Amino acid sequence: MKAMVINEFGGSDVFTATELAKPEATAGHVVVKVKATSVNTVDTMIRQMGEDLAPLSPALPGVLGMDFAGIIDSVGEGVTGFAVGDEVYGCAGGLADLQGALAEFMLADAKLIAHKPKSLSMREAAAIPLVGITAYEGLVRAGVSQGQKVLVHGGAGGVGHIAVQLANYFGGDVYATGGEQSQQALIEKLGATAINYKTESVADYVSKYTNGAGFDAVFDSVGAGNLINSFEAAALNANVATTVSMVELDLTLAHFKGLSLHVVFMLIPMLHNHKREEHGEILAKLAEIADAGKLTPIVDKEEFTLEQVGKAHDRLASGQAIGKVVVTV
Repeated sequence: MKAMVINEFGGSDVFTATELAKPEATAGHVVVKVKATSVNTVDTMIRQMGEDLAPLSPALPGVLGMDFAGIIDSVGEGVTGFAVGDEVYGCAGGLADLQGALAEFMLADAKLIAHKPKSLSMREAAAIPLVGITAYEGLVRAGVSQGQKVLVHGGAGGVGHIAVQLANYFGGDVYATGGEQSQQALIEKLGATAINYKTESVADYVSKYTNGAGFDAVFDSVGAGNLINSFEAAALNANVATTVSMVELDLTLAHFKGLSLHVVFMLIPMLHNHKREEHGEILAKLAEIADAGKLTPIVDKEEFTLEQVGKAHDRLASGQAIGKVVVTV
């Protein structure tokens, strides 16, 4: 099979078209004929940082690409609920010892996949898994429910634009930050009230939208230093979920507000073979939500083939993409 392999870590030019042996289905796994894969920031970080990002980085030569949508080619012993020919999607490789989706075929743990949403194309479905699971897990852990005021930081980003839609699905009164006009337009299109963080202070929008009480739940897909803004925006005893917490931070404000902080690191099941079935269950739920018309991933207008994956990485890094960057295999 054809695959895009990296023999060294570095720039976007490290991908090399290579012929590899097609994987064989093992117990509990399926082989998927990959139709599309999306690029996530973590993919570019692994490519660039290599061993500095252990334990995420694979041994070289390696095949990256976590998200995929495709068709089951073969089924291993003990797999139930999936058959040859089924259209599926998931996030099941591209790090540590798991071969990724930048190949014509990949081996995937059946616990990490679900049937593809029927209403979405392969490209759209491939845009969902990592960001969808991250958003779903964060909002559930933050206890988002009917009638709550919910703030999403980075509402036009990969994770953020899914979080906005899911927060709406859970019944929240949703607000989201974005700095550019195009980002604010997308946020409004997705059913949330857009907040321009460049022109409005946290105190201003907390006063404007919550009468100074703060938001019941905050989903922070920006994280790091922005967590202070999340703490400031949160109501007393509120929940804050973040996807980026690798930062030294003074938690005094969180303490005096009695906040609960939830750190979402969705790669744990893949890295540690820990409760992988929960990812399959979330993906099945996301497919149900999508097919009900309540979740539509935004796919960037630029299209890339497997051989152009380096350019796809550049597109994501440029900051010019609107929605997820997707590679057609």
